[in-house]
Amino acid sequence: MLVHTIPTPLTQFLWNLFIGIALIITLYTCNFYYLVFLSRQKRRTKSVELKDTPVVTIQLPIYNEKYVAARLVNAVCAQDYPKEKMFIQVLDDSDDDTSTILEELVNDYKRKGFDITHVRRGNRKGYKAGALRHAMHSAKGDFVAIFDADFIPPSWFLNKALSYFCKPEIGLVQCRWGHVNEKYSALTMAQALSLDFHFLIEQKAKSNSHLFMNFNGTAGVWRRECIEDSGGWHTATLVEDLDLSYRAQMKGWKCVFIPDIVVDAELPVQMNAAKRQQFRWAKGSIQCAIKLLGDVAIKRIPVDTKVQAFVQLTRHIAFPLMLAQFLILPILLASKINLYVVNGLPALTIIAYLAMGPFVYIMIIRDLYDTGWKSKTLSYFYMVFYSAGMSVNNTVAVFDALFGKKNEFLRTPKFGIVNKSDDWRDKAYALPFTKTTLLEIFFGVYGVIGVFVAIFSGNPVFTPIIGIQTIGFFYIAYLSINHSSFKKGKSRNIPAPSGNQRMASSYYKFAMGGIMGLIVLGVVMAFEEYNTTIYPLDQARGILGRMEASSDPPTVQSELKQVSALIPSHGNPVWIFPTEDTDFGAMQVDLQTMMGTVDKIATTSPDSAAFHTGMANVHYEAAEIYTNLLDATPYMYVSISNMLFGCIWVGVIIGIFAVLKRKRERLRTYDVEE
Repeated sequence: MLVHTIPTPLTQFLWNLFIGIALIITLYTCNFYYLVFLSRQKRRTKSVELKDTPVVTIQLPIYNEKYVAARLVNAVCAQDYPKEKMFIQVLDDSDDDTSTILEELVNDYKRKGFDITHVRRGNRKGYKAGALRHAMHSAKGDFVAIFDADFIPPSWFLNKALSYFCKPEIGLVQCRWGHVNEKYSALTMAQALSLDFHFLIEQKAKSNSHLFMNFNGTAGVWRRECIEDSGGWHTATLVEDLDLSYRAQMKGWKCVFIPDIVVDAELPVQMNAAKRQQFRWAKGSIQCAIKLLGDVAIKRIPVDTKVQAFVQLTRHIAFPLMLAQFLILPILLASKINLYVVNGLPALTIIAYLAMGPFVYIMIIRDLYDTGWKSKTLSYFYMVFYSAGMSVNNTVAVFDALFGKKNEFLRTPKFGIVNKSDDWRDKAYALPFTKTTLLEIFFGVYGVIGVFVAIFSGNPVFTPIIGIQTIGFFYIAYLSINHSSFKKGKSRNIPAPSGNQRMASSYYKFAMGGIMGLIVLGVVMAFEEYNTTIYPLDQARGILGRMEASSDPPTVQSELKQVSALIPSHGNPVWIFPTEDTDFGAMQVDLQTMMGTVDKIATTSPDSAAFHTGMANVHYEAAEIYTNLLDATPYMYVSISNMLFGCIWVGVIIGIFAVLKRKRERLRTYDVEE
């Protein structure tokens, strides 16, 4: 039987914060379901047959993409569109041999009669947005198509996309992203489903209504007049596409999404690349919120459009809120606070979570995919762990944006991976894991502690809720580290590693083993610490709770001895500003006094006034000690010994991280020398 308590001021504050966060996250979730409803409306964007073939500028912003750049240029030049009507701008800011590849390819297509130019700025000022803005000065025609390096437009793309500019107010036609390597791994399957939800639900819903939708940076065609009328490309944020599309719609232009035009693209296959992409999107959207929401608020646009703009631009704030909930939940469980939807009915709590999550999403998946929905359901569970684990990475991005930290535009590297047999580990551009991985490990270990707290506090129904996020943190951290290794000599075309490479690689493996060992040690130590310091206090509170309903002196005397053995004989966990209420020595004195009182009333008649008065005093004292233990328990988590161990633990991991970084640089040095 669960025993719930009256919250203390601290736990009451945490409870209010927890519920407030839950309500905000629920509102964002319900908004997604609202967009699901809008996306199901049967509205079809009209298209017209092109009477005149307009001149189109095709812009290809590229930076260090030697594995996919040629594939993109070849696909663009294979368009079944008149050569003389296409002006292809290869916007090359590369500083590696990508430039040589592109220069030779562009010259070859020039000889074949294509109007194609190799644009070299000599710097990366403004990054992708700067390249696009620079190229607009020499663009030709009334339309501008944009493709990132990892996209493969079908040959019929231009003819079909341009046919949707049937009204003069349409400024953008955004097309759906396909996934050329969706089945490569669980990571790519999770990303593919997440992107499908974005396009087939969010983009479709907004395109079908008067809500603002965003340009996705690629696989779209702009009306040139729209770009110029909206102020052109700005470089103040990391998501120039979202910024421009919102400014265009505030000027009265219409953006439409065409789900029938699918442009295949390559999904990131390396976890660190996927994290970089998610970081850029999360930070950029918050930057746009800061930049644009004031204008959205004062513009004469429908109220629901304003609301949806606010939700879209701020939705990444859900990630730090999820982390805050994750930190608070074990503390509330340890404090015996009732968290159930209906008091005393834990089953309804888990049913509510399932109804708001997996059940609805699986129904959405069945509706989106007539065939193959079962495999997409498997992708959904991959996506759950992926999204949960990515919350640390995206939280850092949100705070970076809020604090105004200026970041370099870091592209998401691609390796030309299409088939499951393709390997990327021996290629350039592979990214090392970052310090964010240490935070993911920390949250993973904290989650393990939270699982134990849920079980031992009598609230196992919350175990899967904590467990999903915990698995997600470890999953992201594991792949971040695993995908950082440099496995030399695996390819048949690559020579065996030298002695220096083997030595550096051995250091790398040793460091990785050290990190995994520290994770295991941290979990074991956390469990042991909980079992020896926190759990006895939980047991003591349970006994004191029973004691308040007991009037049998021998039973009460036995229970008082049990409580005395369970709590420390001295000390005060509130070490900064200690109070007498949380002093264990004072509690032991009170317990001894209560034992003496019980000894006295045991000799009196149970019907006497002295017996009832004495037992009432014992019950009152038991309730006081119960409350004092409740106040003391949260501070046991932040004891001096725990903080010291935590600092040492984190310090050792940072030290190993430094070793990894030094050895990684040595590996790169060997690559250059050899």
